[in-house]
Parts: sequence; C-alpha cells; structure tokens
Amino acid sequence: MDNIRLILLGVLACCMSCSGRANPDKENPGSGEDTVTVKKTGAEVYVTTADKTKLFFCDTVAFGKTASMSPYAVRFTDYTYQTIDGFGAAITGSTCYNLLKMSQSDRTSFLKNVFDPDVGLGVSLIRISIGGSDFSIERYTWCDTEGMENFAAPGIDTKYVIPVLKEIYAINPDVRIIGSPWTAPRWMKKDADDSGDHYSWTGGVLKPDCYQDYATYFVKWIQYMDGQGFNIYAVTPQNEPLNAGNSMSMLMYWDQERDFIKTALGPAFAKAGLTTKILVFDHNYDYDGKSSQTDYPLNIYADADASKYVAGSAWHNYGGSVSELDHIVKEAPDKEIYFTEASIGTWNYSFAGCLLNDMRDIFLGTLSRECKGVTLWNLMLDDNKGPYTNASGSCTTCFGAVTIASSDYGSVDYSSQYYDIAHCSKVIRPGAVRIGTKGYSANGITYQVYKNIDGSYGIVILNENSSSQQLVFISGSHSVSYIVPAKSIVSMKWKD
Repeated sequence: MDNIRLILLGVLACCMSCSGRANPDKENPGSGEDTVTVKKTGAEVYVTTADKTKLFFCDTVAFGKTASMSPYAVRFTDYTYQTIDGFGAAITGSTCYNLLKMSQSDRTSFLKNVFDPDVGLGVSLIRISIGGSDFSIERYTWCDTEGMENFAAPGIDTKYVIPVLKEIYAINPDVRIIGSPWTAPRWMKKDADDSGDHYSWTGGVLKPDCYQDYATYFVKWIQYMDGQGFNIYAVTPQNEPLNAGNSMSMLMYWDQERDFIKTALGPAFAKAGLTTKILVFDHNYDYDGKSSQTDYPLNIYADADASKYVAGSAWHNYGGSVSELDHIVKEAPDKEIYFTEASIGTWNYSFAGCLLNDMRDIFLGTLSRECKGVTLWNLMLDDNKGPYTNASGSCTTCFGAVTIASSDYGSVDYSSQYYDIAHCSKVIRPGAVRIGTKGYSANGITYQVYKNIDGSYGIVILNENSSSQQLVFISGSHSVSYIVPAKSIVSMKWKD
C-alpha cells in the first residue's frame, strides 16, 4: 500500500485546474509540427502512465494554429454519435461500510474528489444493488417476510447505504443511479425445473404468480429512493440472470425476463408514472456459454409488447468479447447500451495491464459501440478485499477501484480502475455527444472526442505502444499539440 493520506488526495489524484506547469514532453524534438502561436489560455491535460511515473498528472498546453499541416493532425467533424450519461463505480454495501469507517473530514474530502463536478472528477453514474449482493455485510432483500405489505427499507441499507448516498448527493445532486437486484425475495422463487419452492439465496427462478408482486417491489423501491432524493435513472430486472452461483443470485432466462417485463414490470412503471429506464440482460458478452441464451436482449426486443418498455441493454465482461456489441447495435440501433460491471482482483490484476486494457475494451471499446455509460465494480474495498458476504459464491479475491487500510481507515491506494474512471469523468461530462474525427491514426493509438453541453471539447487518448506519439487535435478555433507518453492515457479538455 502506498499509504497516501487523504489530505494529499486532491493534489495527487485530481487537479481542479492546471497551474501552467510546462509540458514535460515539449522538450522532445518535433515531428513535423509547425510553429504554434502561443496564447495565454490553453487546454487542460491529464496524464497517467502505466509505469506510474505520472498519476493523473495535470498539465496546461497552449493553443496553436488551426491551420496546422502536421502529419499528426486530427480534425473534428460535424458527425455525431451517442449522448453520454457518465462514468463511475458501484456503491456497494461494502463500499459504504468502509467509507463510514473513515473520519468525517477524510470521507468528505474523498467524496468531493470523486463526485464534485467542479473541484473533483465529477463522477456522475453509479450502480447500487437492490437489496444485498456479494459485497454486503449480510444477505437480505427489501421484503424478506412473505407479503408485499412487509416491504420496508432494511436496517442495513438505512445504516450504511442511504447515509453515504445522501453525502454523495449533497456534493453532486445530479448523480444518476442504476439499480440491480441480485435476487428476488426468497418467497417469490421456485426451482428452475419447476419441482417446488426454492427458498434459497442462490439460484431458482421467479414464480410467474409473483410477477405482479415483484413489479410492485421495484416500484416501491424506486419511490422510496425518490423520496430520499435519489435519482433512480435505470434498473435491470436481474443482475447476471444466467449465473446461479453467486452468493445471492436468481436465474432469469430471456423468455422469463421478457414475460416479466411485458406483463408486470413495464405496466407497473407506466401505472406509477415512473420514467426509470428498464435495461435488460446485465450479463456477459458470451451469454455465459449458454447457447439457448444467445442474443438475449435481441430476443426480448423482438417482442413488441416487451420492447416498448425497454430502453436498452446492460453488459459485463467476464466472458466473451466487446465485439458482441457490434452485433447488438447493428440489429437494434434504436436501443441503448450500458456497461455496468467489471472487476479486478488477484486473478488478473497488474496496474499497467489493467489500466491500458480496460481503457481500450471497457471504456473506449464500448463507447465506440454507442455505449452511454460505464460503471465498474466496487468503488472502495479494504485491504482484506472486503468486507464481503460470508457465503459461498462471494468474491474473496476482488480489489476495489480504491483500497483503504483497515488499520486506520485513512490511508488509501488507487487502482487502475480509479484512473480509468478519472480520465473519462473529468473531461466527458453528462450530456456530452461523441463527435467524428478525421486525420492521423496508427496502430496502438486510440482516441475519442466529445463535445460537452457547455461547448467544451473532451478528448481521451490511449497509447498502448512502447514509444511516445505526437498528436495535434484541431477544433473550430484552436489546435492542441501533445506528445502522448508511451503506454499511457491522456485526457484533454478545452473550450473554443
């Protein structure tokens, strides 16, 4: 652990604005770039390198001439793609437990750094579980006793989750929430083979005669959260509906999810006047290897009575390739795409590898396929990788985007996920539109350009190569030249 104190967080991890430091790469020889006309203003630039020599390093680069003839020039076009909702991570029960172990001043500093759109990263999209998950203190739903008259906010959520969400919303009231249940209440479940009731936290399927009760469960949860001041922007009917092995889980095959939405959930939302989006699937690119579940969201869209209630689909990356989204977008271009979960842990983690690979596949890879938002798994875990539900199926090897020391709940360490989120959230604001580009391209270099609501441009650049690369980005009124370090992520923001 790096033992970085919270008091240093704003300095090391997130510059509010660039202080005019010289670009450390400007001393390198030019590569065909013509002379720039230096102005008093310029672009904010943020840099993270895989070798950790720069961690969200903040720089300012002067504007140059838009008539640049550099062979490395990239010009913006008028072509537009999707509108962005935001980027963030899951605020799990475990995350909230750890945050509430911090001192109030440290927690406020941390949350401002993450969520404040002015002095911090401006994280604007989070995911929470409806009831417990594998990263909760215990397993529970909002109606563990049979009968919807017993629906009530669980004490564990009112003790941990609700207070943290209130602190987040005090900092950024525009944060949007995606909610996902890990299971329906156990009394609503039956065996998958229809052999009887399935009163278990894991597996089973939703009883058809409980469809209406479960739809009411969603409505009541959204209304309760709205009453607390929280914007439930979207829900998925079931987290990982093809995975019966999680510590809290329930199977919901595509035909079951279709029938639940069209006969119960969609009509219940309409009757209650809810505008919360319904996102289907919420699972892996490879459909967890179940051939009968291939094209899960497309099968639901094919039913007009279900499709009319569905905004789009949600995805995880624990199996298959992001290229599956090419197929989904081609077949259903009117439906939205969200990426809702990815983990790092002992099985896959290195800072360098995950920093670059996740930016390529999870962020730029989904965004290039019309994705509107990305949330990763677990904003904060402790150095024991928890707390996690003490039950079979829980992840005991996962890392958080941030790790906090359980010895003092003040020392924190930032993983690659934190920096991936930071680079996108800082320069691509909610409501931004991805725009087209033309010009220089090269293997190992990926970039995307966005226009924010305030007219500013946000750019994210990934260099996977072992050598640096000069790029010159040209908007309507300005150009910005920058030498992108080897194996790095660079974000830029400026306003014409």
